Amino acid sequence: MNHPQGKVSLPVIKRLPKYYRYILGLHQSGVTKVSSSELARMMGTTASQVRQDFNCFGGFGQQGIGYNVEVLLHEIGRLLFGEGEKLPTILLGAGRLGAAVSRFLTMDANGYNLLAVFDSNDALVGRDLDGVPIHHIRELERFCTEYGPTVAVLCVPREGAKELSGRLVDLGIRGFWNFSHYDLSIPYPDVTVENAHLGDSLMSLGYRLRTE
Repeated sequence: MNHPQGKVSLPVIKRLPKYYRYILGLHQSGVTKVSSSELARMMGTTASQVRQDFNCFGGFGQQGIGYNVEVLLHEIGRLLFGEGEKLPTILLGAGRLGAAVSRFLTMDANGYNLLAVFDSNDALVGRDLDGVPIHHIRELERFCTEYGPTVAVLCVPREGAKELSGRLVDLGIRGFWNFSHYDLSIPYPDVTVENAHLGDSLMSLGYRLRTE
């Protein structure tokens, strides 16, 4: 049931983690069956939308008698996390944001193996973040050549991301989790990018509160 990302719309892909969270909660509560209507109420959508989303991946069973929660959890987990293999990952920027993100990657994130952290601050080099060693940025090419990471997490300022992104793509990075304010998807349309704009999220919250 491997479906190329290009054949499934991005909004559906974006909803998968939310489905996974709710279904995991049901499973942990001992629920064994769930209908599309029940899932729709939890998700704030419609039963038709739930069925359409699931049909993108083969349907996940017989919705007429309710979905098997354990099957849903396994199949959606497989889509999100693969078959147990972890994506080799590096993090750039060992400041406060980098420290928080590395903690999440090492403690809470499924499907990623944080191999190393890179920074230009000599005072940080040789230390570690949550057990992951901090290397100087000048070691980037050597490390990537040796270990072949495919994911880079950018916790550096905009100019740093602009400077580093081309090097990283040339070194085989295929996906970015981007906390900088530099939009990588424009110069590198063939690379998968998830932009995490904390400021945008906060501004959206303010707009919604002020216009209710």
